[in-house]
Order: sequence, then structure tokens, then C-alpha cells
Amino acid sequence: MSQPPADEWDEHDDDRDDDRDDDRDDVRGDVRGDGRRYDDGLLGLGAGEEHDETLADEMLASPPEEGAYGARRRRKRNPLLRGVALLIALGLVVVTGVFSFNAVSGLLPQISLGGEPTAADYEGSGTGEVMVEIPQGASGGEIGELLVQHDVVASASAFTAALAADTRGGSVQPGTYRMAEQMSSQAALSRLLDGGYREINGVTIREGLWVAETFEILAEQTGHDVAEYEAIEPGELDLPEAANGELEGFLFPSTYEFPANAGPQQQLQTMIDQGKAVHARLGLEGEELREVVIKASIIQGEGMFAEDLPKIARVMENRLEGNSETNGYLQMDSTVHFIYQERGLAGTTESQRDNDDPYNTYDHPGLPPGPINSPGEASIQAAMNPEPGDWVYFVTVNPSTGQTEFAATYEEHLANVEEFQQWCQENQDDSGQC
Repeated sequence: MSQPPADEWDEHDDDRDDDRDDDRDDVRGDVRGDGRRYDDGLLGLGAGEEHDETLADEMLASPPEEGAYGARRRRKRNPLLRGVALLIALGLVVVTGVFSFNAVSGLLPQISLGGEPTAADYEGSGTGEVMVEIPQGASGGEIGELLVQHDVVASASAFTAALAADTRGGSVQPGTYRMAEQMSSQAALSRLLDGGYREINGVTIREGLWVAETFEILAEQTGHDVAEYEAIEPGELDLPEAANGELEGFLFPSTYEFPANAGPQQQLQTMIDQGKAVHARLGLEGEELREVVIKASIIQGEGMFAEDLPKIARVMENRLEGNSETNGYLQMDSTVHFIYQERGLAGTTESQRDNDDPYNTYDHPGLPPGPINSPGEASIQAAMNPEPGDWVYFVTVNPSTGQTEFAATYEEHLANVEEFQQWCQENQDDSGQC
């Protein structure tokens, strides 16, 4: 086979090499994704046919894997569309917040900071008169609601705003107040802080009173009749079990401010409830409560000064042991006074001490069957915690001053009794008693 001259063959080879290089460049261009240069033959185009770049773009649009030949180009976002999306999202948040606030705003006090209350409020000092009772422990909101119920203020929110702005707001006392109707919140608060509009219905029941004496004081100071109290059956009251269905000893002594419309039964129940609260605080219940109240009532009936009460309690305990000089007899004049319901006598007569009534501690050993008065908390605590000592006797040598002397032996006691008898001779009544 003949061959062309070497230089012509080399020239043809060079041309073919150039063609192959051009083909490789076209293919590499395709792989890069520039969509510009392609081999027409590869796309099935005839010689001389015009190259369709759109078709090539559609067929070769899939991007290469990231990192294969270079970084993938990110599509640029339209800043206008992005801004519109942010505005729409913000609008949704605002609309949701408005609906949520409207749903709960009616449940919240409408109070402005540093200005007048934004809630409904009357103007001026009001007209007429209405009695409003503020109970013990009522909060500012509860007081506001009570005033709204009586049409004293227009809204509790306005009142609580005025209360919060006044440094004296925490000093509103419980009780019954003379208020006007349709007052401004500030005017209503001013009345509550002015003691002149508070109705004082305080009734003081002192320690050591008998039930009959308590009825008399309650009736006199609250405008009722004693018969109304006497008609109340103990079973109608919520007495503690330790009372055994009796009022004596369980009408707790204190100062009470009863509501203006409180009847006798409500008054008595209030006193019973106060006693329950004190007993519970001291941890007393059941049979222990009854025994302590009985002892405390005797201590209350015998003592005049708080410092003597624990000593009297010790005398009782020493006598109750049964090995003392009194052989278990308390021999307390206060129990005899209870039998006869007589006040004003410092001692007892021989005939009174001979009475076989079960409450006569001269005639019966041990404790009487029940309390002989309503003891106060100091006497109750003395009964629970007697002062250590060996005293078996005591006598109030001067009932005018309450001076009381204690003794461990009968001889010491007789000397103290002589001192009392001297006082008694100097202070006898027409019947010869003192």
C-alpha cells in the first residue's frame, strides 16, 4: 500500500489531532454546563444544520454533583419578595396578639400607670347611706367587690387602683362602715380609712365569766333579750365534742365585733369558733381538752394576776396526787361560788362548804364534773405547764390588791390565813361576810 509523503501524513495527523482536541473541548464544555459549544454530530444534526441551543439547554439542564467540577451556583432571591413575606408574617403576629389580648382583657383590672383608673368609676362623694361589712382578712379585691355589690363604687378595678396608689391602703380594718352610694373610688377609700365611719359593735367578754353572766353582757350590748340566748339549745350550736353538750367553759372570752345583724345564735357560735381556734393552736383535743379546760377554769377563778396562774396550777397538781395533806381534795372556793352563782365574796361559809353538790371540791375529791367558767388562754397554758414547786396551799391575803401567798406546809398556810382574816375583818359587809 502506497503512503503519502511523510510530511503530508504528519499534516493529516495534526489535523485529526486538532479535530479530536476540538471534540474534547466541546464535551468538556458540556460537562461544565456552560451550554454553548457542542459537537453537532453527537446531537444527530446533519452537516451544515444550525445548532439549537434551546434544545441543548433542556436536555443538559441537570446540574452536576456538587464538588465534582466546581462550586454550585446559588439562585439569587428577589429582595422585594422577601420583604413582602416578612411583612405578611409580621401582620399575622400582630393580628393574633390583638385577638388574644381582647379575649383576656376583660379578666384583668384596667389600671393605668401613674394616672387615673381607666376602669369605670363614679365621681364625687355619693349620696344616701348604705352599711357595708368588711370581714376579717378581706383582700383589696374582695373589698372592692363588696363595694360594687352595694353600688358604692362602679368597679372593683377602679377601687383596687386607688388602693394601690395610697400608702395607707393596707390599714383598712374589718368592721361595718357607713358608706354612700355611687362614690368615687378615692372617696370610698377615704371613708374606709376614716375611723369616724366605722361602726364599733365591740363586745368584751372577760375571762372567768359564767354562761349566765355572758348572756347578760351580750344582751345588753347588742340589743337582745337574755331570754333569746337562754332559748338556744346547745345542740343547735357546733360545740366541740369535749364540751359534752354544755356551753360552760366553751364561750371563749375575747372582744368581738359582731355584724350589726348578728343574732344571739350567731354570736354564741362566733365565740365557740374562737375557742376552737385557740385550742387547735395549742394542740388540745378530745379528753385532754376537757380536762385542761376544767383545770384552767379553776385556775382562772382563783387567780388575779398572770404570774400567779402557773403556781396555782402546781398547787392543783400537788393536791390531785392524793398523797398531799389535802388527800386529793382541791378545796377551791371558786367551785363553791359556781354552785351558788354568787360574786363578791372572797371566801365561803361552813354551810356552803358542806353542800354535797358534785362541784363542791371540799366535799368531793378530784376535779369537778365540768368547767366552772370560761377560762382565757393564759389560764389554759398554765394548766398545761404548771410551774415547778412543792406548794400545797395558797391564799389571797389581800383581795383588794390580789396579793397571793403560797405555802408548802399547813403551818405556813395558817400564818397566811391569819393575814387574810385580818383583811376580812376590816372589809366585812352587812352580813359579816367579806
